[in-house]
Amino acid sequence: MFVPAPEGTILHADLDAFYASVEQRDDPRLRGRPVIVGGGVVLAASYEAKAFGIRTAMGGEQARRLCPWAIVVEPRMSAYSDASKAVFEVFEDTTPLVEGLSIDEAFLEVGGLRRVSGTSVEIATRLRREVLERVGLAITVGVARTKFLAKVASAVAKPDGLLVVPPGRELQFLHPLPVERLWGVGSVTARKLHERGIQTVGDVARLDEIVLISMLGRASGRHLHSLAHNRDPRAVQVGRRRGSIGSQHALARSRRSRSPDVVDAALVALVDRVTRRMRSAKRIGRTVVLRLRFDDFTRLTRSHTLTRPTAHTETILATARKLLAVAMPTIAREGLTLVGIAVANLDDDRVVQLALPFDSRSDDALDTALDGVRDRFGSTAVTRAVLLGRRSLGSVPMLPD
Repeated sequence: MFVPAPEGTILHADLDAFYASVEQRDDPRLRGRPVIVGGGVVLAASYEAKAFGIRTAMGGEQARRLCPWAIVVEPRMSAYSDASKAVFEVFEDTTPLVEGLSIDEAFLEVGGLRRVSGTSVEIATRLRREVLERVGLAITVGVARTKFLAKVASAVAKPDGLLVVPPGRELQFLHPLPVERLWGVGSVTARKLHERGIQTVGDVARLDEIVLISMLGRASGRHLHSLAHNRDPRAVQVGRRRGSIGSQHALARSRRSRSPDVVDAALVALVDRVTRRMRSAKRIGRTVVLRLRFDDFTRLTRSHTLTRPTAHTETILATARKLLAVAMPTIAREGLTLVGIAVANLDDDRVVQLALPFDSRSDDALDTALDGVRDRFGSTAVTRAVLLGRRSLGSVPMLPD
C-alpha cells in the first residue's frame, strides 16, 4: 500500500514561457509585449502572446492572424542553454537531490534540509527569488508530497507563482481539476472520458479501477486510477540518464507539408540534430523511432532495432527513411503536422564493444569533423544540400517530446 510522506517535500520548478522569457530578459524592448519565438512554427510564446490564443506548435501564419502586432524573433539555442545551466546551478545549490525533466524544469527533494534550510515553503520561496536575482527569469514552483501533485500544482500556479498543496488536503485540491491535468490524458483519452460524461479528476476517482481498465486498457486504466487518488510512489531520481534522445518538428497545415521533399528535408535535419546530440553525450543507440502526427491529431509511431548500437548519422538516417517510406501513403491521405525522430536503447559509447569490420571509422571521423565545425562556427556553418533554402528546418530548435 502506498503511503505518502507526512509533509510536502517535493518541489516541481518550471520556468515560465522559457524561450520567450529569455528573449524578453535580454532585450528590454520586448518586455510586456507579445513575443513569438520561431517564424514558421511557434516554438514559444510570451504570456502576452498567449493571451491572444497563441500556443506552442501553432503555425506561424495562424499566430500572426491572432495577433498581427506580435514580435517574431529567431530562436537562440545557445542563449537558452546558458540560461538553463545557470538555473540548474541554483537548483543544485538548493539541494543535492535534483531530477531534471527538460531544459526548463526539474523536481527537487528537500525533505532532509529542514534544519539547515527551513521548511519546504521557505526553500521554495528562496529558490524563486534566487533564480530571479541570479538568472533574471521568473519560475513557478509547486510543492506537494508526490511528484505528480507537485507538477500539477506548478501548472495551476503559472505564471510566476508558488502553490503548496497541504498534506491531508490533496484530494480537495486535485478532484475539481479537469481530467486533462492527469499525466497520460491527451486529446484522445480526454475525448473518450468526455464522451462518458467524465470531466474532472474527481469523476475519474469515483470510478472503479476495473471500469477504467475496460474503457482505456489495463495500463492506462490502472495508471489514471492511481493518479486520481494521488498515489504516486516515485522518488526524485538523481543522475538518471535518459533512455532515448529525440527531437521533433511541427509543420504547417497545408498541402505542401505532405510533399515528400518537405518531409524528407525535415527528417534529415532531425537526424542531424539527434545524432549530434548523441555524440556530444557520448551515447549510442540501437532503436530508431519515427513519430508522426496528422491533421486530425491522430499519431503514428514506428520503430526499427539495428543489429548494433550506433550514433552514425547516415546509418540512422537510412533507417528513418525506410520507416518514413512505409508511412508516406498515410501522410499523403491524412496530411502531416509533426514529424519526430528518437533513438532509444542507449548505451555509453565507451563501454560497448565495436563490431568488425572497422572500416566505418572514416564515417565516424566525418561525423566528428562536422560536429567540430558546427560547435565552433554554429549549427548552420555546414549544411546538407537538401536543406539549402529550408533554413527553418535546419536551424530552428525542435519542440520537446
